Amino acid sequence: MRFFISSDIRKNDLLKLIILFTVIFFVFLWLTNLLLYLKVGLSYESVVEYYRGSEETFRPPKSYLGLLEEAHFHFFSIAIILVTLNHLILFTNIKSVNKLLIIVISYVSAFFDIISGWLIRFLHPGFAYLKISSFLIFQISLLLLIAIVCKYLFEKTKKES
Repeated sequence: MRFFISSDIRKNDLLKLIILFTVIFFVFLWLTNLLLYLKVGLSYESVVEYYRGSEETFRPPKSYLGLLEEAHFHFFSIAIILVTLNHLILFTNIKSVNKLLIIVISYVSAFFDIISGWLIRFLHPGFAYLKISSFLIFQISLLLLIAIVCKYLFEKTKKES
């Protein structure tokens, strides 16, 4: 990532290719994450049923071990994705305050997206609203991070213009 310190990235075709392939994988991750979540649904009732179960539909509640395994994997994988994308935007030409906002929003929304399932299951179903909102904000922040990286990667430098 040292190439982001200068404008060399726009002149290094192999590095651009690596970042492009990485971003393509992140786009597919984003898309599959969205599709998997839509299976649960975006309504309060569907989220509560997913985590707390339902006798009417014979859906068991999420187990402690199931939530633990899911959280374990998500804390690691989401951290890797966010450190990669947020690191890349550090060297773009967007304002520092905007960088700070997107960094904080992406991490906070991801954290609440992961833990809100626990809160729904073991504390109160009202946390379903936190789950829905944090999921949507996280998805938007990921898409924004991907767009910023792509825009910066392929825009021309002032010397090239």
